[in-house]
Amino acid sequence: MENSSHVKVFTLSGLNGTRGNNYLYFSLTLMVYMLILFVNLTVIFTILLERALHEPMYLFLCNLCMNGLYGAAGFYPKFLSDLLSDVYMISYEGCFIQAFVIYTAVKCDFLTLAAMAYDRYVAICKPLEYHSIMTIQLVIKLIIFSWFFSFFTMSLSVGLASRLPLCGSHIDKFYCENWSIVKLSCESTIYNNINGTIIIFMFFVTVICIICSYIKLIIVCTKSRDDRVKFMQTCLPHVLTLTNFTVTLLFDTMYSRYGSKDVPQAIRNFFALQFIIIPPIFNPLIYGLKLTEVRKRLLRPCLRGL
Repeated sequence: MENSSHVKVFTLSGLNGTRGNNYLYFSLTLMVYMLILFVNLTVIFTILLERALHEPMYLFLCNLCMNGLYGAAGFYPKFLSDLLSDVYMISYEGCFIQAFVIYTAVKCDFLTLAAMAYDRYVAICKPLEYHSIMTIQLVIKLIIFSWFFSFFTMSLSVGLASRLPLCGSHIDKFYCENWSIVKLSCESTIYNNINGTIIIFMFFVTVICIICSYIKLIIVCTKSRDDRVKFMQTCLPHVLTLTNFTVTLLFDTMYSRYGSKDVPQAIRNFFALQFIIIPPIFNPLIYGLKLTEVRKRLLRPCLRGL
């Protein structure tokens, strides 16, 4: 690593426009982080403690919430400490760790949403075979794969980036990402580009498969009122979550690779914050409110109090 870079510390520029309002932003960010912890932990414990919710759809949701906590831990503690500091810096090793955690969580989120799409496809299109196909063993394998694949691909990306000699230490964001580090390289980044293109292509194929499965679901659901009700109850929140996540991830990827420095800092920050703030809050809320069984158990203590 000594031969690959003389950079020991990276500077982050995303917070340059917040000086003078740091305590306000700190308070707002802390409230958002507390909300993320509360809503995700509430859904996780509700699912784990209720035996009736130990079904594929809810286990995938539990994994989605756990992953949301994991990804938030990679961003919020460091961001909160930066808001109380006059200098926005992160160590060389810390930058790679932050990039690894955040983007591992992003990939795991996406793969979990893909598994949930497959679960809904089997539930509606093959209802008689559902329990024989979506066994607990298969669910566990899909969850393990979502984490393993995310860790493997991100380890490869970080490994390729860490061997590059760097000619700069300024990252034009308020958190670290792999591509921002790669762009500081003094040498050719062809292997990094190939690796990134392959990963993007794989996730693009996954999106196409999910879209095709939902087209099939919509066609099937138009034939039966019961199927339409089932689609609205269990598939609609998933479609909303997947659409939100895909769009925000697309914004982040396009900006990271092709974004112009002429774009105002506020707009760049908005794009960068999309998938860090919205999915960890949006996922448990939309599922907790829309999925009937989860909603019943979340509201049970309140109803008892009345």
